[in-house]
Amino acid sequence: MELDKTISKLFLANDDSWLKHANPWSVWSRFATLPFVVLSIWSRVWIGWYCLIPISMLVVWLWLNPTLFAKPKNYDNWTAKAVLGERILMKRKEQPIPRSHAKAVIILNTLQCLSGLVLIYGLWSLNLNLTFQGVIYIYLTKMWFLDRMVWLYESSSSTQ
Repeated sequence: MELDKTISKLFLANDDSWLKHANPWSVWSRFATLPFVVLSIWSRVWIGWYCLIPISMLVVWLWLNPTLFAKPKNYDNWTAKAVLGERILMKRKEQPIPRSHAKAVIILNTLQCLSGLVLIYGLWSLNLNLTFQGVIYIYLTKMWFLDRMVWLYESSSSTQ
């Protein structure tokens, strides 16, 4: 099983979870978590091993978030389409996606990984500039990825 599917199953176990996560409140509240994760990791300087408490709470939040919100009344907003596009991407073995989308996903995932490395190095070295850049790069590449998922969803739903 591919890494993205493994992570997906961990956080979004079934179709019902995906539909609940399509709620804009779920998407944006989860999206807003990264600065809190960064602050929690950085807090090791001030509170030592106690930093594991907020880190653990945030991991639980990220895991529970998709199940906490109701399914949206409709799925015609940007965030819902992004989530449903991701679901299409996760099922690409059963229903192949267009090659142009697959290529873009590989590029964007690579950029997200590189952004993550910048962030991790910034946090490890306590370099505020690199940490800030890593967060910005992650957010930019994630938004670009989500926008691509909207495109994938719209192109998939127009062919059905």
